[in-house]
Amino acid sequence: MDFPAIIQVLKKHQPSFHPVVPFDISKDRLLCLDLTAANRELGGDITGDLQSFTAWVNGKLNKGNARYGIGGYAELRNLYSISKVFDGEKPGEEPRRLHLGTDIWGKPHTAVMAPMDAIVHSFAFNNGYGDYGATIILSHALGEISFYTLYGHLSLNSIKNIQAGERIRKADVFADFGIPSENGHWPPHLHFQVILDIGSWQGDYPGVCKFSEKEKWLANSPDPDIILGLNQFIV
Repeated sequence: MDFPAIIQVLKKHQPSFHPVVPFDISKDRLLCLDLTAANRELGGDITGDLQSFTAWVNGKLNKGNARYGIGGYAELRNLYSISKVFDGEKPGEEPRRLHLGTDIWGKPHTAVMAPMDAIVHSFAFNNGYGDYGATIILSHALGEISFYTLYGHLSLNSIKNIQAGERIRKADVFADFGIPSENGHWPPHLHFQVILDIGSWQGDYPGVCKFSEKEKWLANSPDPDIILGLNQFIV
């Protein structure tokens, strides 16, 4: 089945997806967090220092009385210059700067739940500075279609007692947000990404691409809000 058909199936099933993080629409608030260069609040003195970056995120959430900060899909972020993980393979090569998932910024150890029935595809501890840290990839099937969801910046406990091929039921808590020493050295958050064709990747898949290649990568990682359904609640 081609990718547009997969998108249509996901849209059809959207009302049945379970929340990926705890969220009470009657009282919890969501805040849009802009991490592009257009946000003049964010200079290298903040994003390049973990303590300052964490204080900035927490300050925005507290000021907005928000449980989570949401954003990032197809966002061009200069902040990735803090890590060699996103540099080109050769000197002078275009670095990766375009974000392919949605970030949910919140408190460490926030529960992560399966939006639908799944099988553990793979997992890994991608421990490079700026990388995903603890990572889980789930595979899903809806009728005749199959696709994947990636969960990055998790706690090490999240990958401690799982195995590839393990079944996870819709609404099961299978992971939680990691602290910086476990999540690639970021303020606590979840990177959630939809992947239509994962190829041979195991326990990892690019969450950031070169801007010049954005059409190809965005086509394979459509807007995660098709599953999350959170954008409608952002204040």
